[in-house]
Amino acid sequence: MRDAHVERDPATRIHSVLSVGWLALTLALGVSEPCVAFAEDSDGEQLREMREQILEVRERVGEHEREERAIFDVLFDLDQTIDRLMGQVREANREAKAARTRLTETTARETKARAQLDQTRTAMSRRVVGLYKTGEVGPLRVLFSSGSLPELLSRASFLRKVLEHDADLVGRFRRESAALDILREEAKESATRRDAAAAKLETRSLSLGHERKSKALLLARVRDDRAMERGVLVELERASRALEEKLVALGETSGGGGADLSSADFHVLRGKLQQPIQGDVVSKFGVAVDAEFHTETFHKGVEFGVALGETVRAVAFGEVRYAGWFRGYGKVVILDHGGQYFTVSGHLGDIDVKVGQRVGQGVKLGASGDTGSLTGPSFYFEIRQGREPLDPAEWFE
Repeated sequence: MRDAHVERDPATRIHSVLSVGWLALTLALGVSEPCVAFAEDSDGEQLREMREQILEVRERVGEHEREERAIFDVLFDLDQTIDRLMGQVREANREAKAARTRLTETTARETKARAQLDQTRTAMSRRVVGLYKTGEVGPLRVLFSSGSLPELLSRASFLRKVLEHDADLVGRFRRESAALDILREEAKESATRRDAAAAKLETRSLSLGHERKSKALLLARVRDDRAMERGVLVELERASRALEEKLVALGETSGGGGADLSSADFHVLRGKLQQPIQGDVVSKFGVAVDAEFHTETFHKGVEFGVALGETVRAVAFGEVRYAGWFRGYGKVVILDHGGQYFTVSGHLGDIDVKVGQRVGQGVKLGASGDTGSLTGPSFYFEIRQGREPLDPAEWFE
């Protein structure tokens, strides 16, 4: 029964024998009993309760019919909601990745600590067996069986080192046990955070999917409904005029801040510009006739068929005069190149520049998206001089 007890609680057994040993040394040498510092239990962080705001999918098309809202207004709201949700999905992705990484690291530390504790436990077990064989008064017999004072001092010195080693084993065992308990709590907390982050990511992703589906449904109805399609053409023209007025206003204040752009020779770049994005033009500049409804529209720019996230670059040196949402065009960047020349980049998914920023040719403005687009992922590009739209094809290399 005593052997079984030794295996179950080696620290207690060693500690009791150490007490006798230190008493013996105290009697022989006047050495005080050592103090062994033990790690205190630390409370784990309190888990932050994550409150998820569940976004209800609105009946966008029904709302349009009931309130007679302009299709572009509905699309504008949808695009902004989708954009906001995409940001939340990216953030939830980062949180989930960080939680998974922390759990992996904590688990590795826990495994290492457990192995170290096992080594210490094995060493303690060996010492317990040795101490058990010598008995609790063994240290006293060793000391007082000395034949001379020098031998007594020599044995006391040796016994002191043995007892210090045993005391260190006890302290190390308890410190490692406490550290392992802390790591177990950290691992449990990390697992909880990982699960919460995964749930948040799933919720945000589902909401994003519902909003995108709602937008796709509205666009499908626009394509299938002649009246709605005509309404969209009217709204496109209004959006185009609004953009034109914006460019005129920017032209009137051109050169108002920073270095003067009036000396920029944008006009000499005709036929020399690199495309702002890699891709094919799917909608050309000029008059376009709808094959199904035979309606005519005038395209004041070109549209590229591209995937989401393609890099959009400045075609020439200029100053960012506008960077944000614009009804009918989604996320837009307008560059002022001087001499009343402007370039417009629309349907962006991300914008990487700010108003007032000077950019050189080839500098990244953002990434392609589908904001404001009626056909899915695409990139819209215009070149204007004052009110006059110019055919970008004549400017590209």
